[in-house]
Amino acid sequence: MEILAILIPVSLLLVGIGLGAFFWAIRNKQFDDPQGAAERILMKDWDDRPKP
Repeated sequence: MEILAILIPVSLLLVGIGLGAFFWAIRNKQFDDPQGAAERILMKDWDDRPKP
């Protein structure tokens, strides 16, 4: 039973780190256009040379 005194705070810490990373990703607009990049490569009107 003493192990619960260690495992519960560690698990809460890991959940907090995960939530922090998730909200950081949302704030930095990581999830704005998930389909756009995947479909952009299939478009026929793309240029071989990037614009300067």
